[in-house]
Amino acid sequence: MNSLNGTLSAAEVKALDAQLNGKTTQEVLAWTWDRFGGRAAIGTSFQGAGLAMIHLAKSSGLPFPVFTLDTGLLFPESVALKKRLEDFFGLAIESLTPDLTVEEQADINGPELWKSDPDLCCTIRKVMPLRDKLLDLDCWVTGLRRQQSEARADIGIIELYALEQDSGRDIVKINPMANWTREAVWDYIRQHRIPYNPLQDRGYGSIGCAPCTRRTKNGENERAGRWTGFNKVECGIHTFMPKKVDFQI
Repeated sequence: MNSLNGTLSAAEVKALDAQLNGKTTQEVLAWTWDRFGGRAAIGTSFQGAGLAMIHLAKSSGLPFPVFTLDTGLLFPESVALKKRLEDFFGLAIESLTPDLTVEEQADINGPELWKSDPDLCCTIRKVMPLRDKLLDLDCWVTGLRRQQSEARADIGIIELYALEQDSGRDIVKINPMANWTREAVWDYIRQHRIPYNPLQDRGYGSIGCAPCTRRTKNGENERAGRWTGFNKVECGIHTFMPKKVDFQI
């Protein structure tokens, strides 16, 4: 165990990943709650997999806290969905907001930073608020799926990341939905009548900030509509921390 915050070692995570990869999503969520309790939280941007996962957790009686990132640049449909989901699930979803408003960011970095430096924009509006939140947790539960993109094809069910390298503070990341297909996710959402973003029905395969999201075309992966024109496939929240790997043979 990591004596600084009680999280797992890289060797323990490697062994657990092999075990959890064969478990159902409900079993992975139950293990996570048993291990971390309220020191684990679900982070969601209201994509389909996150909604299905919250429903699975609630249906299993697992009271995970839930949070989302409100960048100030979301589609109106995404903002409205938060209230609909809170009413449907009967829980409060915490909104994490940047220190700078969009206007303050423009004063410091110039207008429409997402057009000139989308990486910096994502860092200010998403990565930094998330990092502050993770400092209060031992485990971050996500809706990542391997099918989503090449960058996510090799994710584990459980992973370990260095949150603060200087202090040795680690964070465990759980991806219970890793093995789900997009089709299975949406079958589940329709079956259980879970509220979802209406932009999904208008050709948006993955929905982020409004200025940086377009409809996807037939044959494109579902995240192809993000940051068009830039060599960028991730906002940074899943890549800003170094992954800790056990190299023992």
